[in-house]
Formats: sequence, structure tokens, C-alpha cells
Amino acid sequence: MENFNGLSFRKFVESDIDCFTKIMKRAFDKDAQIHLGEEEGGPDGYDNGKFLKKWYLQKSSTAFAVFKDDKPIGAINVWIKKDNINFLGNTFVDPDFQDKGIGLIIWQFIEQKFPETKAWRTETPGFSHRNHNFYINKCGFKLCYIKNPKDIRESSYLLEKIMR
Repeated sequence: MENFNGLSFRKFVESDIDCFTKIMKRAFDKDAQIHLGEEEGGPDGYDNGKFLKKWYLQKSSTAFAVFKDDKPIGAINVWIKKDNINFLGNTFVDPDFQDKGIGLIIWQFIEQKFPETKAWRTETPGFSHRNHNFYINKCGFKLCYIKNPKDIRESSYLLEKIMR
């Protein structure tokens, strides 16, 4: 377990799937409620563990379970590349802990954990204005491209942060 600014991080393992799927479902459903006016919504498998199994346990990704006061509150996964142009795959925080600076602490942990990174890239749904605000205004990413900009469900923002 690694501690950073009041949070604890440890490698995400298969036994985490059930617990963190519940947190992920709540987080993504809240986003769907806020931005789409729908009760539920998220990427394929977000609500049954398949998403976490597919992306968080992949050998080529690095994933962390995140805890506050020993309570599981979220997770993050990244891909660290040989050229140090790295990719943030996914991060989520329990809605009970959102809007309290936790997401930024998680991101700062990742930045300090991988100091050789030249650039971070990520992609987020076009409809999720909270994500855009978080990545651009809090974490320092820049918008590079919008895929399918006229389709609220299929649009996505491609973002990049050049490290110094």
C-alpha cells in the first residue's frame, strides 16, 4: 500500500472486481443522470465486472485501487509505454467522495509515480462536461480532437498533457 496526500493506493487485483464494480456503477450512473438524464449508463461491462476484468487486469496496464481511511473509493488504470507517451485509460471515484479534490489527488499520485512521462493522453465521453472540466481545468490537459462531435452518445474528447 502506498500513501499519498491522505489516500492509499495498491495494485488492483482480481478480488477487487466485485467491490469496485459497485463503485464504478454508481460513478458512471451519476454521470449518465447528470449529463444524459438517464438513470444508468456507462461503457460495456461497467455494471457487471467485465470492464474491470478486461482493462484493469490486463498485463500491459497498470491499475490501482484507491482507498480513503481504509474505505475503497475508486480506481485508476494507465498504460505506460516505452516511448513515455502514456495513456490514462479510466478513473472513477465513488459519488460520495466526488467534488472534494479526490480525483485531483489520484491524478497527482499518477504523475509522481511515473515521472519519466513525456505526455499523457486520454479520451473521455463528449457529453461528460464534468470530465472535461476536471481534465482540462484541474489536471492541465488540452483538447486535441473531438470524434463524432454531432453525436452526443458517440462523441469523445481526445486530450493530451505535455509534461515538462
